[in-house]
Amino acid sequence: MAWLALASLLVLAAPQPAAALDFATDPVSGYALGGNDPVAYFVDRKPRRGQQEHELRWRDTIWMFVNEGNRAAFEKAPRIYAPHLKGCDPTALAGGFVTIGNPSIFALHDGRLLLFHSEINRFLFLADPQTLLEGAHDSAERLGCAR
Repeated sequence: MAWLALASLLVLAAPQPAAALDFATDPVSGYALGGNDPVAYFVDRKPRRGQQEHELRWRDTIWMFVNEGNRAAFEKAPRIYAPHLKGCDPTALAGGFVTIGNPSIFALHDGRLLLFHSEINRFLFLADPQTLLEGAHDSAERLGCAR
């Protein structure tokens, strides 16, 4: 019984992440996109790890950037650079369930950053993006993945 009380205290004392898992937030560090720069996906066409000296808090989540220019771009237009569907996998959403995307498995589609749980989901999405995106949007609000 004492171990249960101790375990409860440890859980309560543990640092809490900035947000649940919106925007593929790392549950340990609290960084969106696991610490990757959201603007880099558009500029460099690949994920790049941000630096702590260029971080910014937006929507109760901490975002990191590789430089001040990317930080400023995000600050001006966060909805453009933040993952669409709050980082939920659009293929899974189209199927009616929520899976948080992996910041390393992504696609840029119609000017939006989309994250996928797996390479297979990314492949399926790219085979029929319009249909799957429509299905994802239909489920997003109900499943907590709408902005």
